[in-house]
Amino acid sequence: MMLGKTAGGLFWMCRYLERSASNARLIEAGSRMTMTRAAAEDAEWASVLESANVRHLYAERHESIDRAAVIDFLLRDKTNPSSVMSVVEAARNNARMVRVALTREVWEAVNDTWMKLKDALARQVSEKELPNVLELIRQQSAQVRGALHGTMLRNDIFNFCRIGTFLERTDNVARILDVKYYVLLPSVSMVGSTIDNYQWEAILRSAAAERSFAWLNKETGPRAIAEFLILDQRLPRSLAFCYINLARNLGYLEADYGETRPCMAMCHETLGRLTRTDIETILQGGLHEFIQSIVQANNALGLQIEKDYRFYA
Repeated sequence: MMLGKTAGGLFWMCRYLERSASNARLIEAGSRMTMTRAAAEDAEWASVLESANVRHLYAERHESIDRAAVIDFLLRDKTNPSSVMSVVEAARNNARMVRVALTREVWEAVNDTWMKLKDALARQVSEKELPNVLELIRQQSAQVRGALHGTMLRNDIFNFCRIGTFLERTDNVARILDVKYYVLLPSVSMVGSTIDNYQWEAILRSAAAERSFAWLNKETGPRAIAEFLILDQRLPRSLAFCYINLARNLGYLEADYGETRPCMAMCHETLGRLTRTDIETILQGGLHEFIQSIVQANNALGLQIEKDYRFYA
């Protein structure tokens, strides 16, 4: 059985890398939205901070919402533990700690990501350079993911990596959906308007799902997009897809170690809620309430996995 500290290092390495790419997509979506809604720029950037779950940290350091300050906070501010530079450095530190568990290709991809982003984010990113920097973050994330999938044995090492990725992805997508109703939307009267549709399309971009949605749906709108991001098992970033794979990877660990642990039952409970319902039932009960319950269950599952596999023992 793998040492808990090693398992935790792999788990958090992949959580941090997933978070860096999510931040890049949030910034890109925020930038696109402010092009179409310049008058509501502050609200859009507040929603980006809310989606990244760092608005309270930003408010401690800044008196007002400012585009350049928000982008800098999300990209390079070391006082923000979820900034791209902070999480990439944390991912690299975890990778170095568990280096013997990684293939050379994975270690080099993580280290290369850290070196390139350290250089790119050494100073505040100009508006002109922002698209290139965001593309670099996405490319580096894809490079690590490709090395992981292409060179790692499908054993407990790989499973802890994937579990970290899918837990983080669930949290990111769920928060984006929740913010839609409570920060992005200017008022109830805007539901179904052109502005409302722009905001839902921004959510698709934030979840890297805009093109996939267009392939499968002729019409846009809140109901179809919420259904896609929550329940569609074909989308790699839907909540249902993430939990199907969480259950699978936890199941592989159970088979490897020959014992069932409490985290598996917790995972299956949430998986059941995501695979045995429909979007009408979710909306009737309240999207906010449903998403909040998923976020809370996801957080509890992460803590239980840490306990079950003794990450800090």
